[in-house]
Amino acid sequence: MPVNPVILGGAKTRLRPVRDDDLPQLTAWANDPDVRYWLHHSDREDATVEDAREVYMPSDESRLSLAIEIDAGALIGVIRLIGIDRTHGRAELAIVIGDQTAWGRGYGTDAMRVILRHGFEAIGLRRIDLITDADNERGIRSYEKCGFVREGLLRKYRLRHGEPVDMIAMSILSEEFEAQPTSSDPISEAE
Repeated sequence: MPVNPVILGGAKTRLRPVRDDDLPQLTAWANDPDVRYWLHHSDREDATVEDAREVYMPSDESRLSLAIEIDAGALIGVIRLIGIDRTHGRAELAIVIGDQTAWGRGYGTDAMRVILRHGFEAIGLRRIDLITDADNERGIRSYEKCGFVREGLLRKYRLRHGEPVDMIAMSILSEEFEAQPTSSDPISEAE
């Protein structure tokens, strides 16, 4: 049973499987210095289309990658659940809003609420976690709006332009998500 053939709709976004024709744009965003600044791999070599295919087009059930669309199919980013562990009921969330004109408009928050609902209700997860740069104030605000709780500080966890960066570990449990008021009511469609 593949994890990816799902389309989810939120109040502001539509999430759908990543397609081959998305890969050049996802690669361009991964190599854009302003976007890359916040990516965990900011000190690695430039990404290729094949790198994007490996990351965003999973071949197993442990990863779910969905393109984030707005306005009649405009691609603005990608959201993923990685390390999906059905036995222990957990996964890690990763999100990139690559289209900088979409930053700060609530699209990432909406997409996260949609994928969190899918992860908890459809996949049956009990916990979803993430790590983010400690100075990613915009991202942290969005994660907290979705109900993520800070769990700890990972000191000098990654490099950004050769300099160590602290990161924050955050998580949300299924019961915490369910206790929140619903501001986006996702609709699931078969592809």
